[in-house]
Amino acid sequence: MRRFVRLLFVFFLILGLLYLANELLRTDNPIARAEQNLKLGERVYRENCTACHGEKGDGKGPQADRLKTKPRDFTGGIYKFRSTPSGSLPLDSDLARTITRGVRGTAMLAQLQLSKEETEPVVQYLKSFSSRFQNEKALPAIVIPPKPPVTSSLISSGKSEYQEAGCAQCHGVAGKGDGPSAKDLKDDWGSPITPADLTLKLFKSGPDPQDLYRMISTGLNGTPMPSYASALSDNERWALVSYILSIATREKPRGMMGLVGEEVEGMRIDMRAAMAGMMGGRGMMKRDGGMMNRNMQEMMKDMMGK
Repeated sequence: MRRFVRLLFVFFLILGLLYLANELLRTDNPIARAEQNLKLGERVYRENCTACHGEKGDGKGPQADRLKTKPRDFTGGIYKFRSTPSGSLPLDSDLARTITRGVRGTAMLAQLQLSKEETEPVVQYLKSFSSRFQNEKALPAIVIPPKPPVTSSLISSGKSEYQEAGCAQCHGVAGKGDGPSAKDLKDDWGSPITPADLTLKLFKSGPDPQDLYRMISTGLNGTPMPSYASALSDNERWALVSYILSIATREKPRGMMGLVGEEVEGMRIDMRAAMAGMMGGRGMMKRDGGMMNRNMQEMMKDMMGK
């Protein structure tokens, strides 16, 4: 009898352990769900991002050398476009915004093919490239006050702020990106960087006045563009925004499908990645032909440009 009781106890113990293991593997378990999302993020990243940003997230993908605006190196956790103060990590919403809206004039196009269910996991995967996200916490987003009415007086004040804040040193007196310091500027990775021509719209930071206000307030981490959050008051920053928008009267030349600058190259890169996926996944577009017929590869080059 005692032996039977012991066997029964062992049986229920094993049953309980199996049940516990099953619960840990269920998708509604936070740990299992996080691992599942990270795997999805990795897949989405490899299919859509490695051509430029590289499999290691170091910005050294196979297409990176052909781009003037270098792909972001995710390993340092340094991001230009954020809603957080200078030097801070970005929020998840900042990374998602860049993915879904792209960066105007660069090869980083809006990734409209990705659903919200794919974008959120790839954000988490991007964060896995840098230990900063494990060791630091992003600061709260800056507050953007209501935009004041644009008046001639506000624009005039903004013009004064532009000069007094030293903007002309890099962006030039007329805002054309030809200031005396422009030719010597480099980013944190040692690559030459050109100040924005403020007479050309749209800006990389986004199409809305609030985007420009946010960028002036946060600065662009990794570049010589500092934050003016402490140097200028809310009203002074809005005046500066109004002045910049008043001189942004020219449109950038448009190419294929209305794209500007390196967006054309970004479209070609994205089309190659999409075609590779339709033909069976990664590795199809390798120079040695991979699994893709060489004639098919040459035909695609003719269609999309070499």
